[in-house]
Amino acid sequence: MKNIIIFACVFFGTCAMAQVAIGKATISKPSISLEFGDYVAPQGKGIVLPWVDSSAATLGSVTGTIIYDVDDKIVKYKNSATTWISLSKNETTMVDGTPNFDTTGVVNTALQATLTDASTAKVSIGTLSATPGILVLEDTTKAMVLPKVPSPHLNIVNPEPGTMAYDTVTKQLAVYNGTVWSFWKP
Repeated sequence: MKNIIIFACVFFGTCAMAQVAIGKATISKPSISLEFGDYVAPQGKGIVLPWVDSSAATLGSVTGTIIYDVDDKIVKYKNSATTWISLSKNETTMVDGTPNFDTTGVVNTALQATLTDASTAKVSIGTLSATPGILVLEDTTKAMVLPKVPSPHLNIVNPEPGTMAYDTVTKQLAVYNGTVWSFWKP
């Protein structure tokens, strides 16, 4: 039934629902708007972010937007009206004690190269508003829970550039840029 609801949301362009569970029967807490099912061996799954030609060309994006920038092969989020912050190129990602600034990600955009988004294409979870985006979590009192995967760099087979998951072993955000995984821990 959930697959039908999600398909209907995508097909009709908008959907106003308070909570959505994907790959599981119910949401685990009332403070969650979107939650993914638990890890099932042998392969984990993450979410793949929308690809954009460049963050500079992402017009109308609002604070909190998360994208995969094909131009510099970096996952980014918008933290102010004008500033994009990197999630896959940062000084907190260390390799043998050295900061990892890898921007060698590889992405094949042929699948979407000839497509154009409809200006009304949007899935909205929560109270429907005019906030731009492909998937917009509208509720101000709920959050999204990323797919939880133990050691995503080992258990997500053939990840796509822009894949994100929560590493349940190290308790970190894991982000894949097309070549390497970056890990964030507060």
